Amino acid sequence: MRSLSGLLTVLGVTMLSGTIVSVALPQIVGSLNGTQSQYTWVVTATLLASTASTPIWGKLADLFDKKRLLQLSIVLFVVSSLLCGLAQSTEQLIAFRAVQGLGMGASQVLVQVIIASLVSPKERGRFNGYIGAIMAVATVGGPLIGGAITDISWLGWRWCFLIGVPFLVIAFVVIERTLHLSDTRRPDTRVDYAGAVLIAAGVSLLLLWVTFVGDDFAWISWPSGAMVAGTVVLLGLAVLVESRVSQPVIPLHLVVRRETAIAILASAAVGMAMFGGAVFLGQYFQLARGFSPLQAGLLTAPLMLGVLVSSTVSGRMVSRSGRVKSYVVTGMVSLTAGFAVLSTIDETTSLYFVAAGMVLMGAGVGMSMQNLVLVVQNSVPLSELGAASGSITFFRSLGGTVGVSVLGAVLADRVGTGITDGLTEAGVDASAAAGSATLNLDAMPPFVRTIVESAYGSATGDIFLVAAGIAVAGLVVSLLLPRVRLRDSLDLPTATD
Repeated sequence: MRSLSGLLTVLGVTMLSGTIVSVALPQIVGSLNGTQSQYTWVVTATLLASTASTPIWGKLADLFDKKRLLQLSIVLFVVSSLLCGLAQSTEQLIAFRAVQGLGMGASQVLVQVIIASLVSPKERGRFNGYIGAIMAVATVGGPLIGGAITDISWLGWRWCFLIGVPFLVIAFVVIERTLHLSDTRRPDTRVDYAGAVLIAAGVSLLLLWVTFVGDDFAWISWPSGAMVAGTVVLLGLAVLVESRVSQPVIPLHLVVRRETAIAILASAAVGMAMFGGAVFLGQYFQLARGFSPLQAGLLTAPLMLGVLVSSTVSGRMVSRSGRVKSYVVTGMVSLTAGFAVLSTIDETTSLYFVAAGMVLMGAGVGMSMQNLVLVVQNSVPLSELGAASGSITFFRSLGGTVGVSVLGAVLADRVGTGITDGLTEAGVDASAAAGSATLNLDAMPPFVRTIVESAYGSATGDIFLVAAGIAVAGLVVSLLLPRVRLRDSLDLPTATD
Protein backbone atom coordinates (compact mmCIF):
# COMPACT_ATOMS: atom_id res chain seq x y z
CA MET A 1 0.00 0.00 0.00
CA ARG A 2 2.93 2.35 0.60
CA SER A 3 4.16 1.69 -2.92
CA LEU A 4 0.64 2.15 -4.20
CA SER A 5 0.45 5.59 -2.58
CA GLY A 6 3.47 6.70 -4.59
CA LEU A 7 2.12 5.21 -7.81
CA LEU A 8 -1.29 6.80 -7.37
CA THR A 9 0.33 10.15 -6.56
CA VAL A 10 2.16 10.05 -9.89
CA LEU A 11 -1.04 9.07 -11.71
CA GLY A 12 -3.05 11.74 -9.90
CA VAL A 13 -0.60 14.58 -10.54
CA THR A 14 -0.16 13.75 -14.23
CA MET A 15 -3.93 13.59 -14.69
CA LEU A 16 -4.25 16.80 -12.69
CA SER A 17 -1.93 18.51 -15.16
CA GLY A 18 -4.53 18.02 -17.87
CA THR A 19 -7.58 19.16 -15.93
CA ILE A 20 -5.99 21.94 -13.86
CA VAL A 21 -5.61 24.04 -17.01
CA SER A 22 -9.05 23.25 -18.45
CA VAL A 23 -10.88 26.20 -16.89
CA ALA A 24 -7.74 28.35 -16.78
CA LEU A 25 -7.01 28.02 -20.50
CA PRO A 26 -9.13 31.00 -21.57
CA GLN A 27 -7.17 33.14 -19.09
CA ILE A 28 -3.83 31.58 -20.06
CA VAL A 29 -4.28 31.93 -23.81
CA GLY A 30 -5.90 35.34 -23.41
CA SER A 31 -3.01 36.70 -21.32
CA LEU A 32 -0.54 35.43 -23.92
CA ASN A 33 -2.68 36.94 -26.71
CA GLY A 34 -3.31 33.53 -28.24
CA THR A 35 -6.06 32.55 -30.68
CA GLN A 36 -8.78 29.86 -30.67
CA SER A 37 -6.56 27.67 -32.85
CA GLN A 38 -3.70 28.01 -30.36
CA TYR A 39 -6.14 27.30 -27.53
CA THR A 40 -6.80 23.89 -29.02
CA TRP A 41 -3.10 23.29 -29.62
CA VAL A 42 -2.22 23.85 -25.95
CA VAL A 43 -4.28 20.72 -25.31
CA THR A 44 -3.55 18.87 -28.55
CA ALA A 45 0.25 19.17 -28.25
CA THR A 46 0.21 17.33 -24.93
CA LEU A 47 -2.16 14.64 -26.16
CA LEU A 48 -0.22 14.25 -29.41
CA ALA A 49 3.09 13.62 -27.65
CA SER A 50 1.43 11.40 -25.06
CA THR A 51 -0.40 9.37 -27.70
CA ALA A 52 2.58 8.88 -30.00
CA SER A 53 4.88 7.79 -27.17
CA THR A 54 2.49 5.59 -25.16
CA PRO A 55 3.02 2.29 -27.06
CA ILE A 56 6.77 2.83 -26.93
CA TRP A 57 6.74 3.24 -23.15
CA GLY A 58 4.45 0.21 -22.84
CA LYS A 59 6.83 -1.96 -24.85
CA LEU A 60 9.86 -0.70 -22.94
CA ALA A 61 8.08 -1.79 -19.75
CA ASP A 62 8.22 -5.39 -21.03
CA LEU A 63 11.93 -5.11 -21.76
CA PHE A 64 13.49 -2.97 -19.04
CA ASP A 65 13.20 -2.10 -15.35
CA LYS A 66 9.67 -0.70 -14.88
CA LYS A 67 10.64 1.22 -11.75
CA ARG A 68 13.53 3.08 -13.43
CA LEU A 69 11.37 3.88 -16.45
CA LEU A 70 8.71 5.37 -14.19
CA GLN A 71 11.28 7.46 -12.34
CA LEU A 72 12.64 8.69 -15.68
CA SER A 73 9.14 9.76 -16.70
CA ILE A 74 8.73 11.64 -13.41
CA VAL A 75 11.94 13.60 -14.02
CA LEU A 76 10.84 14.41 -17.59
CA PHE A 77 7.45 15.58 -16.38
CA VAL A 78 8.88 17.76 -13.60
CA VAL A 79 11.33 19.53 -15.93
CA SER A 80 8.68 20.18 -18.58
CA SER A 81 6.22 21.46 -15.97
CA LEU A 82 8.77 24.01 -14.81
CA LEU A 83 9.30 25.12 -18.41
CA CYS A 84 5.53 25.48 -18.96
CA GLY A 85 5.32 27.70 -15.90
CA LEU A 86 8.02 29.96 -17.35
CA ALA A 87 6.59 30.19 -20.90
CA GLN A 88 6.44 33.71 -22.36
CA SER A 89 4.32 33.02 -25.43
CA THR A 90 1.71 30.56 -26.64
CA GLU A 91 4.27 29.06 -29.03
CA GLN A 92 6.63 28.31 -26.13
CA LEU A 93 3.80 26.95 -24.02
CA ILE A 94 2.68 24.60 -26.79
CA ALA A 95 6.24 23.31 -27.26
CA PHE A 96 6.77 22.70 -23.54
CA ARG A 97 3.34 21.06 -23.26
CA ALA A 98 4.44 18.61 -25.95
CA VAL A 99 7.45 17.63 -23.82
CA GLN A 100 5.12 17.34 -20.83
CA GLY A 101 3.00 14.95 -22.88
CA LEU A 102 5.94 12.55 -23.16
CA GLY A 103 6.17 12.33 -19.40
CA MET A 104 2.40 12.10 -19.03
CA GLY A 105 2.07 9.22 -21.50
CA ALA A 106 4.90 7.33 -19.84
CA SER A 107 3.71 7.71 -16.26
CA GLN A 108 0.09 6.79 -16.96
CA VAL A 109 0.84 3.56 -18.79
CA LEU A 110 3.73 2.57 -16.49
CA VAL A 111 1.64 2.99 -13.32
CA GLN A 112 -1.01 0.69 -14.75
CA VAL A 113 1.58 -1.85 -15.88
CA ILE A 114 3.29 -1.92 -12.47
CA ILE A 115 -0.01 -2.39 -10.62
CA ALA A 116 -1.03 -5.09 -13.11
CA SER A 117 2.27 -6.92 -12.56
CA LEU A 118 1.49 -7.14 -8.83
CA VAL A 119 -2.25 -7.94 -8.75
CA SER A 120 -4.45 -10.47 -10.60
CA PRO A 121 -7.08 -9.16 -13.07
CA LYS A 122 -10.01 -10.03 -10.78
CA GLU A 123 -8.50 -8.28 -7.76
CA ARG A 124 -7.46 -5.45 -10.05
CA GLY A 125 -11.10 -4.39 -10.27
CA ARG A 126 -10.90 -3.27 -6.64
CA PHE A 127 -7.71 -1.36 -7.35
CA ASN A 128 -9.44 0.23 -10.30
CA GLY A 129 -11.77 1.71 -7.71
CA TYR A 130 -8.75 3.44 -6.17
CA ILE A 131 -7.58 4.54 -9.61
CA GLY A 132 -11.08 5.83 -10.36
CA ALA A 133 -11.16 7.72 -7.08
CA ILE A 134 -7.77 9.31 -7.77
CA MET A 135 -8.90 10.14 -11.28
CA ALA A 136 -12.07 11.76 -9.95
CA VAL A 137 -10.20 13.73 -7.29
CA ALA A 138 -7.74 14.94 -9.93
CA THR A 139 -10.48 15.86 -12.36
CA VAL A 140 -12.72 17.43 -9.72
CA GLY A 141 -9.89 19.17 -7.91
CA GLY A 142 -8.07 20.17 -11.09
CA PRO A 143 -10.58 22.73 -12.38
CA LEU A 144 -11.21 23.99 -8.85
CA ILE A 145 -7.51 24.38 -8.07
CA GLY A 146 -6.79 25.84 -11.50
CA GLY A 147 -9.65 28.32 -11.20
CA ALA A 148 -8.63 29.35 -7.68
CA ILE A 149 -4.96 29.78 -8.66
CA THR A 150 -5.92 31.84 -11.71
CA ASP A 151 -8.19 34.09 -9.65
CA ILE A 152 -5.53 34.74 -6.97
CA SER A 153 -3.57 37.73 -8.20
CA TRP A 154 -0.35 36.93 -6.33
CA LEU A 155 -0.23 33.42 -7.79
CA GLY A 156 -1.58 33.51 -11.34
CA TRP A 157 -2.01 30.85 -14.00
CA ARG A 158 1.68 29.89 -14.10
CA TRP A 159 1.25 28.03 -10.82
CA CYS A 160 -1.19 25.70 -12.57
CA PHE A 161 1.92 24.04 -14.01
CA LEU A 162 4.18 24.41 -10.97
CA ILE A 163 1.91 23.18 -8.18
CA GLY A 164 2.35 19.46 -8.95
CA VAL A 165 6.17 19.54 -8.91
CA PRO A 166 6.71 19.05 -5.14
CA PHE A 167 4.20 16.17 -5.05
CA LEU A 168 6.04 14.37 -7.83
CA VAL A 169 9.36 14.84 -6.04
CA ILE A 170 7.84 13.21 -2.94
CA ALA A 171 6.37 10.40 -5.05
CA PHE A 172 9.80 9.80 -6.61
CA VAL A 173 11.31 9.29 -3.16
CA VAL A 174 8.45 7.04 -1.98
CA ILE A 175 8.73 4.83 -5.06
CA GLU A 176 12.50 4.59 -4.68
CA ARG A 177 12.20 3.40 -1.08
CA THR A 178 9.12 1.17 -1.17
CA LEU A 179 8.64 -0.27 -4.66
CA HIS A 180 10.62 -3.46 -5.22
CA LEU A 181 10.18 -5.26 -8.54
CA SER A 182 12.22 -8.03 -10.04
CA ASP A 183 14.66 -6.92 -12.72
CA THR A 184 12.95 -7.72 -16.02
CA ARG A 185 15.85 -6.92 -18.33
CA ARG A 186 16.65 -9.78 -20.71
CA PRO A 187 19.88 -10.41 -22.60
CA ASP A 188 17.97 -10.74 -25.89
CA THR A 189 16.35 -7.31 -25.52
CA ARG A 190 15.76 -5.50 -28.80
CA VAL A 191 13.92 -2.20 -29.08
CA ASP A 192 11.96 -1.82 -32.32
CA TYR A 193 13.19 1.67 -33.13
CA ALA A 194 12.02 1.54 -36.76
CA GLY A 195 8.48 0.60 -35.75
CA ALA A 196 8.42 3.21 -33.00
CA VAL A 197 9.52 6.00 -35.35
CA LEU A 198 7.04 4.99 -38.06
CA ILE A 199 4.12 4.76 -35.62
CA ALA A 200 4.95 8.11 -34.01
CA ALA A 201 5.42 9.80 -37.39
CA GLY A 202 2.24 8.33 -38.88
CA VAL A 203 0.07 9.20 -35.90
CA SER A 204 1.55 12.70 -35.65
CA LEU A 205 0.90 13.40 -39.34
CA LEU A 206 -2.68 12.12 -38.98
CA LEU A 207 -3.34 14.38 -36.00
CA LEU A 208 -1.76 17.37 -37.72
CA TRP A 209 -4.06 16.82 -40.70
CA VAL A 210 -7.12 16.56 -38.46
CA THR A 211 -6.12 19.79 -36.73
CA PHE A 212 -5.46 21.93 -39.82
CA VAL A 213 -7.92 20.58 -42.42
CA GLY A 214 -10.93 22.79 -43.04
CA ASP A 215 -9.16 25.80 -41.54
CA ASP A 216 -5.71 26.27 -43.05
CA PHE A 217 -6.56 24.30 -46.19
CA ALA A 218 -9.61 22.66 -47.77
CA TRP A 219 -10.60 19.02 -47.33
CA ILE A 220 -9.98 18.45 -51.04
CA SER A 221 -6.62 20.09 -51.72
CA TRP A 222 -3.05 19.09 -52.37
CA PRO A 223 -1.89 19.63 -48.73
CA SER A 224 -4.77 17.46 -47.51
CA GLY A 225 -4.02 14.76 -50.07
CA ALA A 226 -0.31 14.82 -49.27
CA MET A 227 -0.88 14.47 -45.51
CA VAL A 228 -3.43 11.68 -45.89
CA ALA A 229 -1.20 9.81 -48.34
CA GLY A 230 1.79 10.28 -46.05
CA THR A 231 -0.19 8.94 -43.09
CA VAL A 232 -1.27 5.86 -45.04
CA VAL A 233 2.28 5.17 -46.22
CA LEU A 234 3.87 5.64 -42.79
CA LEU A 235 1.30 3.52 -40.94
CA GLY A 236 1.39 0.91 -43.69
CA LEU A 237 5.16 0.63 -43.30
CA ALA A 238 4.68 0.45 -39.54
CA VAL A 239 2.34 -2.52 -39.92
CA LEU A 240 4.85 -4.19 -42.23
CA VAL A 241 7.68 -3.68 -39.76
CA GLU A 242 5.61 -4.78 -36.76
CA SER A 243 4.64 -8.00 -38.53
CA ARG A 244 8.28 -8.97 -39.14
CA VAL A 245 10.31 -7.93 -36.10
CA SER A 246 10.70 -10.29 -33.14
CA GLN A 247 9.77 -7.73 -30.46
CA PRO A 248 7.33 -5.21 -32.00
CA VAL A 249 6.20 -2.06 -30.21
CA ILE A 250 2.56 -3.00 -30.82
CA PRO A 251 2.26 -6.80 -31.27
CA LEU A 252 -0.25 -7.26 -34.08
CA HIS A 253 -1.51 -10.56 -32.65
CA LEU A 254 -2.73 -8.62 -29.60
CA VAL A 255 -4.47 -5.87 -31.58
CA VAL A 256 -6.39 -8.22 -33.89
CA ARG A 257 -7.64 -10.44 -31.06
CA ARG A 258 -11.42 -10.04 -30.77
CA GLU A 259 -11.71 -8.76 -27.20
CA THR A 260 -8.66 -6.50 -27.59
CA ALA A 261 -9.87 -5.00 -30.88
CA ILE A 262 -13.34 -4.31 -29.48
CA ALA A 263 -11.93 -2.81 -26.27
CA ILE A 264 -9.62 -0.56 -28.31
CA LEU A 265 -12.44 0.78 -30.50
CA ALA A 266 -14.68 1.44 -27.49
CA SER A 267 -11.81 3.09 -25.62
CA ALA A 268 -11.35 5.58 -28.45
CA ALA A 269 -14.88 6.91 -27.83
CA VAL A 270 -14.28 7.03 -24.08
CA GLY A 271 -11.00 8.89 -24.62
CA MET A 272 -12.77 11.54 -26.62
CA ALA A 273 -15.24 12.04 -23.77
CA MET A 274 -12.58 12.14 -21.07
CA PHE A 275 -10.42 14.76 -22.79
CA GLY A 276 -12.98 16.73 -24.77
CA GLY A 277 -15.52 17.07 -21.98
CA ALA A 278 -13.33 18.86 -19.49
CA VAL A 279 -11.64 21.04 -22.11
CA PHE A 280 -14.72 22.41 -23.85
CA LEU A 281 -17.10 22.50 -20.87
CA GLY A 282 -14.66 24.71 -18.97
CA GLN A 283 -14.50 27.00 -21.99
CA TYR A 284 -18.30 27.00 -22.30
CA PHE A 285 -18.87 28.15 -18.73
CA GLN A 286 -16.42 31.03 -19.10
CA LEU A 287 -16.85 32.24 -22.66
CA ALA A 288 -20.57 31.52 -23.11
CA ARG A 289 -21.89 31.99 -19.57
CA GLY A 290 -19.49 34.61 -18.22
CA PHE A 291 -18.32 32.73 -15.11
CA SER A 292 -14.89 33.13 -13.56
CA PRO A 293 -12.35 30.28 -13.76
CA LEU A 294 -13.11 29.24 -10.15
CA GLN A 295 -16.85 29.23 -10.78
CA ALA A 296 -16.34 27.27 -14.00
CA GLY A 297 -14.38 24.69 -12.03
CA LEU A 298 -17.20 24.32 -9.53
CA LEU A 299 -19.73 23.96 -12.32
CA THR A 300 -17.83 21.02 -13.86
CA ALA A 301 -18.02 19.09 -10.57
CA PRO A 302 -21.08 17.00 -11.66
CA LEU A 303 -19.00 15.48 -14.46
CA MET A 304 -16.32 14.37 -12.03
CA LEU A 305 -18.86 13.22 -9.43
CA GLY A 306 -20.25 10.83 -12.02
CA VAL A 307 -16.75 9.48 -12.69
CA LEU A 308 -15.97 9.06 -8.97
CA VAL A 309 -19.13 7.20 -8.00
CA SER A 310 -19.41 4.98 -11.06
CA SER A 311 -15.72 3.95 -11.19
CA THR A 312 -15.54 3.14 -7.49
CA VAL A 313 -18.80 1.18 -7.36
CA SER A 314 -18.30 -0.67 -10.65
CA GLY A 315 -14.69 -1.52 -9.74
CA ARG A 316 -15.74 -3.26 -6.53
CA MET A 317 -18.61 -5.07 -8.24
CA VAL A 318 -16.32 -6.29 -11.00
CA SER A 319 -13.89 -7.70 -8.42
CA ARG A 320 -16.78 -9.44 -6.69
CA SER A 321 -18.32 -11.03 -9.78
CA GLY A 322 -15.38 -11.28 -12.18
CA ARG A 323 -17.65 -10.11 -15.02
CA VAL A 324 -17.15 -6.87 -16.88
CA LYS A 325 -19.25 -6.62 -20.09
CA SER A 326 -22.48 -5.43 -18.46
CA TYR A 327 -20.67 -2.51 -16.82
CA VAL A 328 -18.96 -1.50 -20.06
CA VAL A 329 -22.21 -1.56 -22.04
CA THR A 330 -24.08 0.35 -19.33
CA GLY A 331 -21.30 2.90 -19.27
CA MET A 332 -21.47 3.42 -23.03
CA VAL A 333 -25.25 3.87 -22.84
CA SER A 334 -24.81 6.49 -20.12
CA LEU A 335 -22.04 8.21 -22.10
CA THR A 336 -24.22 8.42 -25.22
CA ALA A 337 -27.16 9.78 -23.21
CA GLY A 338 -24.92 12.42 -21.61
CA PHE A 339 -23.66 13.62 -24.98
CA ALA A 340 -27.22 13.71 -26.32
CA VAL A 341 -28.33 15.92 -23.42
CA LEU A 342 -25.36 18.27 -23.82
CA SER A 343 -25.93 18.56 -27.58
CA THR A 344 -29.03 20.69 -26.86
CA ILE A 345 -27.36 23.37 -24.72
CA ASP A 346 -26.68 27.00 -25.57
CA GLU A 347 -25.83 30.17 -23.60
CA THR A 348 -29.31 30.26 -21.97
CA THR A 349 -29.70 26.58 -20.94
CA SER A 350 -30.53 25.86 -17.31
CA LEU A 351 -27.43 24.92 -15.33
CA TYR A 352 -29.35 22.04 -13.74
CA PHE A 353 -29.97 20.59 -17.20
CA VAL A 354 -26.28 20.95 -18.08
CA ALA A 355 -25.36 19.27 -14.77
CA ALA A 356 -27.62 16.30 -15.56
CA GLY A 357 -25.84 15.79 -18.87
CA MET A 358 -22.43 15.98 -17.17
CA VAL A 359 -23.41 13.37 -14.55
CA LEU A 360 -24.49 10.94 -17.26
CA MET A 361 -21.31 11.57 -19.21
CA GLY A 362 -19.10 11.12 -16.14
CA ALA A 363 -20.87 7.91 -15.12
CA GLY A 364 -20.25 6.53 -18.60
CA VAL A 365 -16.53 7.28 -18.47
CA GLY A 366 -16.20 5.82 -14.96
CA MET A 367 -17.92 2.53 -15.78
CA SER A 368 -16.20 1.87 -19.08
CA MET A 369 -12.67 3.31 -19.17
CA GLN A 370 -10.74 1.15 -16.69
CA ASN A 371 -12.94 -1.89 -17.25
CA LEU A 372 -11.93 -1.88 -20.92
CA VAL A 373 -8.30 -1.92 -19.82
CA LEU A 374 -9.10 -4.94 -17.63
CA VAL A 375 -10.54 -6.81 -20.61
CA VAL A 376 -7.27 -6.41 -22.50
CA GLN A 377 -4.99 -7.19 -19.55
CA ASN A 378 -7.01 -10.30 -18.73
CA SER A 379 -6.35 -11.76 -22.19
CA VAL A 380 -2.54 -11.53 -22.28
CA PRO A 381 0.31 -13.24 -20.41
CA LEU A 382 2.34 -11.29 -17.87
CA SER A 383 5.27 -11.03 -20.32
CA GLU A 384 3.11 -8.98 -22.75
CA LEU A 385 1.33 -6.88 -20.15
CA GLY A 386 3.23 -3.69 -20.96
CA ALA A 387 2.62 -3.90 -24.69
CA ALA A 388 -1.07 -4.68 -24.18
CA SER A 389 -1.59 -1.87 -21.66
CA GLY A 390 0.36 0.52 -23.85
CA SER A 391 -1.69 -0.43 -26.90
CA ILE A 392 -5.10 0.26 -25.36
CA THR A 393 -3.84 3.43 -23.66
CA PHE A 394 -2.39 4.50 -27.02
CA PHE A 395 -5.66 4.06 -28.90
CA ARG A 396 -7.65 5.69 -26.09
CA SER A 397 -5.32 8.68 -26.17
CA LEU A 398 -5.49 8.69 -29.97
CA GLY A 399 -9.26 8.85 -29.76
CA GLY A 400 -9.01 11.67 -27.25
CA THR A 401 -6.52 13.61 -29.35
CA VAL A 402 -8.52 13.21 -32.55
CA GLY A 403 -11.65 14.08 -30.57
CA VAL A 404 -10.19 17.30 -29.20
CA SER A 405 -8.81 18.24 -32.63
CA VAL A 406 -12.05 17.51 -34.49
CA LEU A 407 -14.30 19.09 -31.87
CA GLY A 408 -11.96 22.07 -31.62
CA ALA A 409 -12.05 22.53 -35.40
CA VAL A 410 -15.86 22.29 -35.43
CA LEU A 411 -16.07 24.73 -32.52
CA ALA A 412 -13.75 27.27 -34.18
CA ASP A 413 -15.73 27.08 -37.43
CA ARG A 414 -19.11 27.43 -35.71
CA VAL A 415 -17.88 30.27 -33.49
CA GLY A 416 -16.49 32.14 -36.49
CA THR A 417 -19.74 31.72 -38.39
CA GLY A 418 -21.79 32.75 -35.36
CA ILE A 419 -19.76 35.91 -34.79
CA THR A 420 -19.96 36.91 -38.45
CA ASP A 421 -23.71 36.31 -38.59
CA GLY A 422 -24.25 38.17 -35.32
CA LEU A 423 -22.36 41.22 -36.47
CA THR A 424 -24.11 41.19 -39.83
CA GLU A 425 -27.52 41.07 -38.14
CA ALA A 426 -26.48 44.00 -35.96
CA GLY A 427 -25.61 45.98 -39.10
CA VAL A 428 -21.89 46.01 -38.34
CA ASP A 429 -19.07 45.16 -40.72
CA ALA A 430 -17.61 41.76 -39.78
CA SER A 431 -14.12 43.30 -39.79
CA ALA A 432 -15.10 44.94 -36.49
CA ALA A 433 -14.69 41.52 -34.90
CA ALA A 434 -10.95 41.57 -35.32
CA GLY A 435 -10.59 41.90 -31.58
CA SER A 436 -12.55 38.70 -31.09
CA ALA A 437 -9.85 36.64 -32.79
CA THR A 438 -8.34 36.24 -29.34
CA LEU A 439 -9.97 34.80 -26.24
CA ASN A 440 -9.42 37.93 -24.18
CA LEU A 441 -13.06 38.96 -23.67
CA ASP A 442 -12.14 41.95 -21.53
CA ALA A 443 -10.40 43.55 -24.54
CA MET A 444 -13.55 43.42 -26.69
CA PRO A 445 -16.21 46.11 -27.07
CA PRO A 446 -19.33 45.18 -25.05
CA PHE A 447 -21.52 44.51 -28.10
CA VAL A 448 -18.86 42.24 -29.64
CA ARG A 449 -18.47 40.37 -26.36
CA THR A 450 -22.22 39.63 -26.26
CA ILE A 451 -22.11 38.25 -29.80
CA VAL A 452 -19.04 36.12 -29.00
CA GLU A 453 -20.68 34.65 -25.88
CA SER A 454 -23.78 33.73 -27.89
CA ALA A 455 -21.62 32.12 -30.59
CA TYR A 456 -19.75 29.98 -28.06
CA GLY A 457 -22.99 28.90 -26.39
CA SER A 458 -24.61 27.52 -29.54
CA ALA A 459 -21.35 26.09 -30.92
CA THR A 460 -20.76 24.03 -27.77
CA GLY A 461 -24.05 22.21 -28.30
CA ASP A 462 -23.03 21.47 -31.89
CA ILE A 463 -19.76 19.79 -30.91
CA PHE A 464 -21.49 17.55 -28.38
CA LEU A 465 -23.91 16.46 -31.11
CA VAL A 466 -20.86 15.25 -33.06
CA ALA A 467 -19.59 13.54 -29.90
CA ALA A 468 -22.94 11.78 -29.44
CA GLY A 469 -22.62 10.23 -32.89
CA ILE A 470 -19.18 8.86 -32.06
CA ALA A 471 -20.44 7.53 -28.72
CA VAL A 472 -23.21 5.62 -30.51
CA ALA A 473 -20.54 3.89 -32.61
CA GLY A 474 -18.69 3.00 -29.39
CA LEU A 475 -21.88 1.58 -27.89
CA VAL A 476 -22.50 -0.64 -30.92
CA VAL A 477 -18.93 -1.94 -30.73
CA SER A 478 -19.19 -2.65 -26.98
CA LEU A 479 -22.22 -4.87 -27.58
CA LEU A 480 -19.92 -7.22 -29.51
CA LEU A 481 -17.60 -7.64 -26.51
CA PRO A 482 -17.35 -11.30 -25.37
CA ARG A 483 -18.66 -12.14 -21.90
CA VAL A 484 -15.21 -12.65 -20.44
CA ARG A 485 -14.60 -13.73 -16.83
CA LEU A 486 -11.58 -12.16 -15.14
CA ARG A 487 -9.01 -14.68 -13.95
CA ASP A 488 -7.78 -15.03 -10.36
CA SER A 489 -4.17 -15.81 -11.32
CA LEU A 490 -1.52 -13.17 -11.92
CA ASP A 491 -0.43 -14.82 -15.19
CA LEU A 492 -2.16 -16.91 -17.82
CA PRO A 493 -1.89 -20.63 -17.11
CA THR A 494 0.66 -22.47 -19.26
CA ALA A 495 0.08 -25.72 -21.07
CA THR A 496 1.64 -27.64 -18.18
CA ASP A 497 -0.49 -25.95 -15.48
